Amino acid sequence: MSRGQRATAQPSEPSATDPPERVIRRRPKNRRAQIAATSAAAFGSLGYHGVSMEDIASRLGISSAALYRHYPSKYALFREELLRLGTATVAAVTLPEQAAELPPEHRLGRVIDSVIADTIANRPTVALVRWERRYLDDTDRTTLDDQFTGAVAVVRDLIGELRPELSRRERGVRAVALFSVVSSIGDHHATLPVKPLTAVLNSAAWSLVRADLPAAEAFSRHPRAVEIPQSFKHELLLRKAVELFHQRGYPNVSVEDIAMAADLSAASAVYRYYRSKSDLLAAAFRRAADRVSGAIGPATAASSDPAEALSKLIDLYVAGSFAERELTFVYYAEFGHVPAEERAVLRNIQRLIVAEWVKLLVRVRPELSEAQARILVQAAFSLVVDLGRAFDNESICPQDKVIQLLEVTLFGAESIGT
Repeated sequence: MSRGQRATAQPSEPSATDPPERVIRRRPKNRRAQIAATSAAAFGSLGYHGVSMEDIASRLGISSAALYRHYPSKYALFREELLRLGTATVAAVTLPEQAAELPPEHRLGRVIDSVIADTIANRPTVALVRWERRYLDDTDRTTLDDQFTGAVAVVRDLIGELRPELSRRERGVRAVALFSVVSSIGDHHATLPVKPLTAVLNSAAWSLVRADLPAAEAFSRHPRAVEIPQSFKHELLLRKAVELFHQRGYPNVSVEDIAMAADLSAASAVYRYYRSKSDLLAAAFRRAADRVSGAIGPATAASSDPAEALSKLIDLYVAGSFAERELTFVYYAEFGHVPAEERAVLRNIQRLIVAEWVKLLVRVRPELSEAQARILVQAAFSLVVDLGRAFDNESICPQDKVIQLLEVTLFGAESIGT
């Protein structure tokens, strides 16, 4: 071959005996941050018990061994995300030193704006703090609770500066309500662009601050239902299961635990009434959904206008939630554990419930779009749960007070007392 020929010769095809070309894969410099973000997204959509290290590794396209080089366990990833959210919330309510000279309304406004922006930025995972923090160990849960308690205290004190006539208890209730309304966007997927979403949350937050609420009626304990007769085992099983799911979390409760709580001799006795543990959960959820949906028709038919109908629905919803506090919490926290086919039915019922409430609210407040009204309806539903959890003692936040705060959230501060 001549010199010119060598210059233009094409490379030969690789033979079957040639070793495969080695592909060099370089580890990203931000691998740890990628893992944290990916795991947070997984926890946000599936919950702590719905995610494994293998799932996270698969999402990242790496081996489980590579994942363990960065984090020793799933718990470590879960803990990091929740404490990150806690730290972010503390930062959101922390004002710079120069803000001390601003009027109270301006300082509170800056904090509200910051909390809303932080919540929207973290929307995929904010619900973890609400429903999954019980899976933290005692030390970490105390740290997280201290962070959020401190943030609520900052808002409570700012409300007090703006409205010194309110009692310390009333300021605290409103601060908790404010955080609940804002963070409720983590519980659903209703879409609204950031700017109008920010506006509707901001308006609802300020309504909770500014509303002049009439004095709630004197607290009176409602009589508890009589003990369920032993012959009504299906009812007893349902109630005991919900209590255990509320106390320990659905994944940490066995059929044996439920049988023991219901005074059954063996777990096999449960299957005479329910096919499985998930069937128990679905039955409880279906009952809760039917209770709320079943109230819509009678309330609407018995009312002279949409505002009256919505007020009646608020009364019924709060009363039902107070009567079944554990179920109300479990409905939010454990929905992902319901079998897929039953979950689809429940979601359809929930959509219909929300749609009917939205329809009434838009008729009461025609300035709202359906999307804006949907955000407020979801916020009202979440508010009942959060106030019940934050104030176990009903003398602090009785039913009448919760009803008033739901009315403020939906109707606005100006409508109260009119």
